Amino acid sequence: QVSLVVNVASECGYTDSHYKALQQLQRDLGPYHFNVLAFPCNQFGHQEPDTNKEIESFARKTYGASFPMFSKITVSGAGAIPAFKYLIDSTGEEPTWNFWKYLVDPNGKVVKAWDSTVSIEEIRPHVTELVRKIILKKKDEL
Repeated sequence: QVSLVVNVASECGYTDSHYKALQQLQRDLGPYHFNVLAFPCNQFGHQEPDTNKEIESFARKTYGASFPMFSKITVSGAGAIPAFKYLIDSTGEEPTWNFWKYLVDPNGKVVKAWDSTVSIEEIRPHVTELVRKIILKKKDEL
């Protein structure tokens, strides 16, 4: 499966556009070959202050988010969880704000990272290409 790992925040200026586009990407490409993996983070501007249950409820009710939502975490610095340390080490790109995105291929290799200012539509071709490769490989195996 291809994954787009994103550190999300409910009260950020990027929240509305990113959540809508992430859910559309999930709807278009998931859940068999692709998933958005959302990791709430209150590290930047304290823009994710609520509890895990409140964060998930907000994303599901407001944006119809159907992708996996994880517990609130730290994504950079000494307290970063191992998964984000791996993403940072693999790309040399450490989140400095909410809605950083890391594209991970089916083998767990980090393909690319994008900061908050890069829209999901700009990333879509990269995701689609990886998903297409999975589908073609499965087709060849049939």
